[in-house]
Amino acid sequence: MERVMDVDNAKEIVNDDPMELINGVDLDIDEIFYIQMAEMQMINHTCQQLEMRQHIGAIILLCNVVHALHWLEVLSTCIHSRDCIGAIDGTHIRVKVPRAEAPRFRGRKEFPTQNVFAACDFDMKFTYVLAGWEGTTSDSRILKDALSREDPLKILEGKFYIGDVGFMLKRMLLTPYRGVRYHLKEYSARGPQNSRELFNHRHSSLRNVIERTFGVLKKRFPIISSDSEPHYSFETMRDIVLACCILHNFLRAVDDNISLIAEVDHELLQQDINGSQTQQRDEDYREGELLRDNIANEMWNAYQV
Repeated sequence: MERVMDVDNAKEIVNDDPMELINGVDLDIDEIFYIQMAEMQMINHTCQQLEMRQHIGAIILLCNVVHALHWLEVLSTCIHSRDCIGAIDGTHIRVKVPRAEAPRFRGRKEFPTQNVFAACDFDMKFTYVLAGWEGTTSDSRILKDALSREDPLKILEGKFYIGDVGFMLKRMLLTPYRGVRYHLKEYSARGPQNSRELFNHRHSSLRNVIERTFGVLKKRFPIISSDSEPHYSFETMRDIVLACCILHNFLRAVDDNISLIAEVDHELLQQDINGSQTQQRDEDYREGELLRDNIANEMWNAYQV
């Protein structure tokens, strides 16, 4: 006589005392084996559930990473497709100058520095470096010189860089909206609420590449990151900066030091840099403003879908 037992019936049986089952029910060896298999399935299922609970924190973290990567992908689509070729900024490096000249070089720091202007691409490689400006010189002033000198920063027609509020908005340089949340940690509790906040949030994510590039440069070459007065003259330190930038580009191609980049990223999370410069409105500014508004509105419309 054939007897059929499904898994559900087996689950009900194994809840009883096994000895009573064997003594009180006429089961053959195959049925007992089937019950044991069903019991093992239940145990495995329970273990899987426990393992899931143990790793729920890792799963949530993974979801957050995927979400962040999605944001960066959207950002790249919205800005890279608009011919953004990189980011620009300035960084201060200590120099040794005669005491009489020190006030001209003493800007953000309490000691004399040179303000090194640089542009980089999204592979964290320098595409232009201008060293030697006094520490008191504004970033906008240095950018103006970089665009007009004999060996200028070249920006092809229709292309543009992104920079912080220390620069003036232009058609070839998009800066964030003033008076609007900007830094990433400002959005940790509440996401973007309008097109300008969304633009600033994604602008900050993308512009961060220049901060990371400077950070890696200084980690690789302590000679340009020390707060101690250098032993070399101002002219020598200026050339050392340029040499370090060239070596940095070479090393980025042959030695992608992930741990070094991670260390820089961690340090940048602790920073909250704010700039303040007065902007003059001209035709170039209005063209940049129109381009920025168009990008912000397109991103916001896509974000709401």
